[in-house]
Amino acid sequence: MEVSATQKNMSISVAKLRLIVNSLVGKNVEEALTILQFMPSPWAKNVAKVVRSAAANAENNFEMDPTGLRIIRVNIGPAPTLKRYYPRARGTAGPNFKRHSNMTVVLDQEAT
Repeated sequence: MEVSATQKNMSISVAKLRLIVNSLVGKNVEEALTILQFMPSPWAKNVAKVVRSAAANAENNFEMDPTGLRIIRVNIGPAPTLKRYYPRARGTAGPNFKRHSNMTVVLDQEAT
């Protein structure tokens, strides 16, 4: 049975978030948390928080063994973009797009 946890409107672009998450798919939850702990990105803490939340959902809501959980899928998609403008030469304005993203972590029991 698949268990998931979602975080919405993270103020990081989808491309930057994928760099963090690509190494986690197929890993055990404890191994993924160890990898995230030593990543240099400040957003690795937020990704670890979502992984821990999915593991807690599996343990508390579906009575799964937390030691046998594996990350099977991480869905990352765009959230609404904030459009801001900054001043340029001769009274014009330049666009500044502040991109956001949504992330869903899906866990499942390891086949024993």
